Amino acid sequence: MAKPSRNPNARRAYEFIKAHRREYPIETMCQVLDVAPSGYYEWLHKPISDRALEDARLLTLIRASYKASHGIYGAPRIFLDLREAGEKCSKHRVERIMRVNKIVALHGYRTRHYSVGKPSVLIPNLVKRQFNVERPNRVWATDITYIRTWEGWLYLAVVMDLFSRKIVGWATRPTIHRSVVLDAVMMAVKRRRPNGTVIHSDQGCQYGSDDWRRFCRKNRLEPSMSRRANCWDNAVAESFFASLKKERIKKRIYKTRAMATIDVSDYIESFYNPRRRHSHIGGVAPDDFETAAKRR
Repeated sequence: MAKPSRNPNARRAYEFIKAHRREYPIETMCQVLDVAPSGYYEWLHKPISDRALEDARLLTLIRASYKASHGIYGAPRIFLDLREAGEKCSKHRVERIMRVNKIVALHGYRTRHYSVGKPSVLIPNLVKRQFNVERPNRVWATDITYIRTWEGWLYLAVVMDLFSRKIVGWATRPTIHRSVVLDAVMMAVKRRRPNGTVIHSDQGCQYGSDDWRRFCRKNRLEPSMSRRANCWDNAVAESFFASLKKERIKKRIYKTRAMATIDVSDYIESFYNPRRRHSHIGGVAPDDFETAAKRR
């Protein structure tokens, strides 16, 4: 078998030689174009190399992973998908194939900067940015965001278990009344049945209300609060909202609040929890991380 040419433009040279083979001697053109005649004859017999064929096969798998992620996966997560499927390619090869074929993950938003605020007088900050938790239902984080619809704003509250980054409770409401956070936490309580779980929030009025404190006492939750106007104290919940908006609702305005709620439900229950790979937990989905933890 002929050795592969070191000329990076060998393929173009071979195509030129083939196009002009009736005009000039093949050996002369090979010498002028710095390619070996044996390489040209091998290419003539098999114009597409084994590597190019393998790249084409991998491209099909890469596109499938990219589509399944709704366009949010870059090379690192697609590489993990391929490795889980039994492929042996390197991450650099995945990056190259995606770059050549202009497959680009969706971009996020600019990071907002906040000044350091004061701690809450009523509720202490029990988490203090210690977001690495060793067991489920030890620390939850909760927060609120808003989504545009033609009917007006839709407010979304979520509850995340910091152990697995799983969304264990969520709720939507047309207003930012405290009921939206109580509904979200009630879902989490019904699903997880906490006992002494710390639940961390910002200093929004919904989390400082008497209803909130009574609810926490009744359901064996220990409230914790960030410093005022300091997003880093609740960075994990903020990060989830950034992912949701980047990966699903970016640049959308839903016709109705009901349509937005359905789409949020699909993102959380059908994609984020069971399928979305999370870098903090080793590149697996939250559901898979919790399942693996139960086996240990």
